[in-house]
Amino acid sequence: MALRSVSRRLGSRILNHRSFVASLHSHATSFGFQEVKEEDKSKLVGNVFTNVASSYDIMNDVMSGGLHRLWKERLVGKLSPFAGMKHLDVAGGTGDVAFRIYDSIYSVKRRALQKVDEASLEETQIYVCDINPNMLNVGKQRAAERGLRDNKSLVWVEGNAEALSFDDNSMDGYTIAFGIRNVTHIEKALAEAYRVLKRGGRFLCLELSHVDIPIFKNLYDLYSFQVIPNLGELIAGDRESYQYLVESVRRFPPQEKFASMIADAGFEKVEYENLVGGVVAIHSGIKL
Repeated sequence: MALRSVSRRLGSRILNHRSFVASLHSHATSFGFQEVKEEDKSKLVGNVFTNVASSYDIMNDVMSGGLHRLWKERLVGKLSPFAGMKHLDVAGGTGDVAFRIYDSIYSVKRRALQKVDEASLEETQIYVCDINPNMLNVGKQRAAERGLRDNKSLVWVEGNAEALSFDDNSMDGYTIAFGIRNVTHIEKALAEAYRVLKRGGRFLCLELSHVDIPIFKNLYDLYSFQVIPNLGELIAGDRESYQYLVESVRRFPPQEKFASMIADAGFEKVEYENLVGGVVAIHSGIKL
C-alpha cells in the first residue's frame, strides 16, 4: 500500500472555488466507453443500479473475493468516526459504509475508551444519500434486519451528489464509496462535498482505480473484461450493467489526476492510498 500526498501551489491557481464550479459546462460525457448526452447519463446509470440493486452486495463479494469489506473498513478507519458527528455517506444506498460507521461509533469498547456519554450518541446523525430509490430500499431492508429500522442516527435520503440538499458547513465527514465515477460531473460532486463539510471536515473517497504494475495490469484487464461481465450474467442476470462497470473504471481519472481535482475543489492535505496495486484507491482531503 502506497500513501501519496498532493501539494497545492496556491500561487499558480487562476480559479477560485466559486469560479471553478461555475465553469463546469459541457455537452457530452462518457457512459462506459460510449459518449452520451449529459442529460442522458444519469438515467442510464440509474437503470444500471435499478437492475443490480438486489444483487449488488453479493456481486461485490464475488467480484472482489470479499476484499471490498476490508477496503470499506480501511475507509472508515481513516474517517475516525466519533459520537455526535454529522456524517454524509453519498452513493451509499445499501448502507455498507454507513453501518460500519454506526458500528464504530456505537462499539462498546470504543465508548468505554473514549468515555462517551449517551447525550453525544443521541446527537449522532449518519445520512445515507443515494440517487437511486431501489438501492436505498435495499439499505433500509438491511437496517431492519439489523434491528435499526427506526434508529434515529441513520437517515435515508434520496438525492443527487451534484446537487445535495444539505446546508453549507453542516457535516463533519463525507464519504463516497464506488460512486463518484458514476456521476455526470465529478467536479460538481467534489464542489458539493466541499460545500456541505464544516471547516476541519474530512472528505474520503473509495473508488476502483488504475493498476500501475504492468504484469498485474494485464491480468486485471483480462479478469475485468472477460470474467466480470460473465459473472454479472450468471449471478445477477445482467451482463450489460457489469460491462459498464469495468468500462467506467477505465474512463475514471488516474489517481494523481483525481487527487488534483480534489485539490482544485478547495481541499487541503490531499493524499491517496493505493490498495491491491491500485485496483482501488482511497483519496482524502480536509476542508480548512
